[in-house]
Parts: sequence; C-alpha cells; structure tokens
Amino acid sequence: MTPHAEPRGPSPAFPYALIDRVLEVEAGVRAVGTKLVSANEPYFPGHFPGAPVLPGVLVCEALVQLGAHLAEDAEELRLVAVDRARFRRPVLPGDALRLEVTRRAPGSPWQLRGVVSVGTALVAEVDFAAAVPAGPRIHPTAAVARGAELDQGVTVGPYAVVGRHVRIAAGCRIGAHAVIDGWTTLGAGTRVFSFASVGSIPQDLKYRGEPSTLELGAANIVREFVSINPGTAAGGMATRTGKGCLFMVNAHVGHDCRLGDHVIVSPGAALGGHVTVEDHAIIGGLVGVHQFVRIGESALCAAGAMVSMDVPPYCVAAGDRARLHGLNAVGLRRRGFTPATLATLKRAYRMLFQASGARRDAVARTREALGHVREVAHLLDFVVASQRGVCR
Repeated sequence: MTPHAEPRGPSPAFPYALIDRVLEVEAGVRAVGTKLVSANEPYFPGHFPGAPVLPGVLVCEALVQLGAHLAEDAEELRLVAVDRARFRRPVLPGDALRLEVTRRAPGSPWQLRGVVSVGTALVAEVDFAAAVPAGPRIHPTAAVARGAELDQGVTVGPYAVVGRHVRIAAGCRIGAHAVIDGWTTLGAGTRVFSFASVGSIPQDLKYRGEPSTLELGAANIVREFVSINPGTAAGGMATRTGKGCLFMVNAHVGHDCRLGDHVIVSPGAALGGHVTVEDHAIIGGLVGVHQFVRIGESALCAAGAMVSMDVPPYCVAAGDRARLHGLNAVGLRRRGFTPATLATLKRAYRMLFQASGARRDAVARTREALGHVREVAHLLDFVVASQRGVCR
C-alpha cells in the first residue's frame, strides 16, 4: 500500500474534460462521442497566439477519455503509448468533432484505435495503448489524511473522508461523502457507498480512546447510511467481518461484533455489541439483535424480529423475543444442500426442538442418532456452546 502524504483539497481538474457527449457505447468494443471546440478553450492562447489550433496531443487525450467508456464502469484510462498517429487537418475553433474509438485487441494495456472527423472530413487516425492508472484515484474534494494507506486501484469519491490510520486494499471504491475513520482496514474490492460511517468510535460509554480496530474482509458492500463500529477493550479490541458481506441501507453493526463470510444485514437492522454471526446468515429488515447473541450458519432472522437469544444454524427465527419457525429450507437449497442433508436436518430439528424433556437429553439422543452428519454436528455443538440459551 502507498501511504498518502498530503491532505487533499479542491484543485482544478486535470486532464481537461475533452468529451462533451457520449453518443454510443458497446461495452468493451466501441464508443462514439462529440466535442464542440470553443474559441474560449484554455489552451488556445498559447497554441498559437492569433492563430488558435487544438494541439495534437489533446486530440489523443480526447480519444483516451472516450476510450474509458468502453469499460462497463467507465474506468479512467491513461495514455501508455501512441503506436501510429496521422493528423489530416488542423482542429480550429468552431469545429464539431466526432470521435470514435474501437478496441483493437484484448488484454492489458488496452489496444485502441481512434478516428476523429469534422463532418465528412477526416481529422486524425490514432492507434494507441491505454491503461487504468496504477495508483489510487482521489477526487479533488475528498479529504484523505496524511498517513492513510491506499492501494492500487482505490477510488475515493467527492467529499469522502479517510482517516490517518485507515488502510484500504486494492480495488476498493469509496463513495461520495462516506467516512472511513479509526484503525480501519478494508479488504480488497470492498465498496462503501455514500454517507456510510465505517470505523467511527464505538457507541459505548466505556470507550476511552483505545486504538481498537475494524477489519472488513474482501468484497464487502456497505450501502448508504450504514454504520460499523470498531471494537473495545472489553471485547478483544476488534470488530471483524468476513468476505462478501452485504450491509444494506441504514444497517448498524456494533462494537466487537464478529461476522463470517457472505452475511447479509438488511435495511434498518441493528446488531448490538459483541454479536457473532456465522457464514451465510441473513438478518432481515428492522431486526434488532441483543448484545452477545450468536446467529448460526445459514440462519434467517425474519424481518422485524427482536432477537435476544442465540439462533441455531440453519433455522428461521421470527417475532418479538424471537422463536424458531423451522429450518431455513429455501436458503439451504439455494446454497446447494442436498435433499438427503435437508431431510437429516429436519429430523435433527424435530429431535432437538420439538421433543419433550430436557435439552441435554435431546442433544445426547440427536448426537447418537445423527451426529455423524457434519451439519448436524455443527448444529449440536452450537447449541451446547450457547451461554445465553437458544431460541425455541
């Protein structure tokens, strides 16, 4: 990662915006755009006084800017090499340029061919190579503190704020007005949308400024107005998430939480401090999860549930002071669980949660009958390890 050395403030955009309108885009293949050359262009006074001509290098730059639209997400491109350039006539004030860029060959850097014309008159033909800039791209209005570390391919949008202890891995995208603060690490390919707050101090009155951390795994998606807090001294000093998690609008993840891979936290859901969520669990909209609760693998907390006890793996919990409502069969099928495994889990569910008698006896009977099945063994181990008790 590259430490960021200077705070960023407003500054003039460079290079110049040389495309007025993009008319056609065939992703990865071809793009067409226009540019009306005004007599007031800022480069004309020096090129040349009294006889303004658009510099040939800016014709090439216009083609590079148009070429960026060949990428589906309109990545910025930078000129790497010009293989061949033929300029047929000068570009003068008042000219309406039509520019067309096609991709000559796959691979990186991009091999492109550009053609520029005015009406039926050919202006230029350019074969060139261009590539996505290697370093981070920071909007002029973003505030990135001295000491923050941004890896290659990181994008920081307008008015975003990045604190001095933050580390952002390759390919992350930080949206406009988002705040990334504290001792926070974002895994590769993570995307943080506008107005999210990631890494701000814990909402815990016992917090005394200790350098606790927040670690987000790779390819997380943090949508608008999400808040995720770092850890505290009482909880191991860290909040952690796995890879591929989705935090939807207005979700909250409290201090010292531990989330596995591919967890979904739906709009308005809130996880209290010290909550553990295992892989592939789904927290429905407006769900409230009490501190120290555990949510098991592939469990589903239905919308609006108030969860105060542990939710076993593979199960559905719903309601105020949530209770179990069977297996999350739809979610398990989507994950590829076989019919045989589902049938075994259903049998284990009945033995554990629907039979009469003490829970420890139900666990013993289930382990004896079905404990050789990995998923059942995990379910039983989760129930046995519960300190708060499990939903029933």
